Amino acid sequence: MPLLIRRAKPTDLAALTEELGQRPFFTDRLTRQSDGKGVLLTAWLNNRPIGDAYLWLEEAEERPIRDHLPKAPLLTHVEIHPDYRNRGHGTKLITAAEEELADLEHPLVALAVERDNHDAMRLYHRLGYREWAHPMVECLTFANGSGIRKPEICRVMVKHLS
Repeated sequence: MPLLIRRAKPTDLAALTEELGQRPFFTDRLTRQSDGKGVLLTAWLNNRPIGDAYLWLEEAEERPIRDHLPKAPLLTHVEIHPDYRNRGHGTKLITAAEEELADLEHPLVALAVERDNHDAMRLYHRLGYREWAHPMVECLTFANGSGIRKPEICRVMVKHLS
């Protein structure tokens, strides 16, 4: 079966957490999506969720991003299950997220990637993302799928969609 990428549904919570863990994260993002604050995209293979990406449509939590990229949507939490990486699924998921944003008439997208995540940096560069001209940013992320958020230092990257 081909990879299916679609918006998450509330009924997906059990499958997402069974396959990918992170119940607090998915619960939060499904709530935000239902409130119109973002879009949780999920990647499915053989009726099994193998990845996700969240489009943060709210004002950025990080002040430097708010200051330099006001109202810019953020591509966050791009994830492919380790058993399915390096097969093009991440690229397809990111492309679907960009198409979703273009349909919503956003001219650009930003993302933050942990400063030592060189594999992700290579992927984003290959897909046309460029590091911004400002310092790295402290971002909050869910720690190990728990409900606890921890800070990490991130590089911010931007891509123009038009």
